[in-house]
Amino acid sequence: MPSLRAVSRIAGAAALVSWPFCVWLALTHPEWRALMLALALLFALRLAVMPAGALRLPGIILLLAGALLALAGYWLPQARLMLWYPVLVNLVMLLLFGGSLFAGPPLVERIARWQEGGELPLAARRYTRKVTRVWSLFFLFNGALALATVLSGSLRAWTLWNGVLSYLAMGTLFAVEWCVRQRVKRHAR
Repeated sequence: MPSLRAVSRIAGAAALVSWPFCVWLALTHPEWRALMLALALLFALRLAVMPAGALRLPGIILLLAGALLALAGYWLPQARLMLWYPVLVNLVMLLLFGGSLFAGPPLVERIARWQEGGELPLAARRYTRKVTRVWSLFFLFNGALALATVLSGSLRAWTLWNGVLSYLAMGTLFAVEWCVRQRVKRHAR
C-alpha cells in the first residue's frame, strides 16, 4: 500500500497539472467552483507531509499560495487572482534555479550528484551549470508568457498557454536535454 507521502506527491502533482483547467471551469462555470476546494485540500495534504530538506521553503511558498488562491477561487466570485499562480510558480522556479548559479552548486548539479551518488567530474559540473542556465531562461520565458496571458484578460489564452503549451514546452525541453545529456555522457567515456 502506498505511503501517505507518496499519495501526497501524486496529489500535489495532480493539483499543479490540473490547476489551469480547474480555474477555467471555476471561472466559466460557477457550479464547478467546488473543484477549487478539492485543489486546496490537495495542496494542504502535500504541505502536511512535506519532508524536510533544501527545497522545503520554495515548496511551502507554492503550496500555501496554491491553497490560498484555490480557497479564494471558491469563496470569491470571479476570483481572477487564481490566474497569477503560474506566474508565481515560474518566479519561484526562476529564483531557485537562477539563484543556485550564484550561491553554492547549481541546482542541476545538486540533482545530478544526488542521482549519481557523489562527486562529479569537472566536465559534468560545467554541463550542469549550462543546463541550470537553460532552465533559468525557460522559467523566465515561461513566466513572462504566463504574465502576458494574465494581463491580456483572455481566459482562453491563459488556459491554452498555462494548461497545454507551457507543459509541452517544458516536456520538450526536458526531452531535448535528456538526449543531449546521453550524448555528452557517451563522449565523456
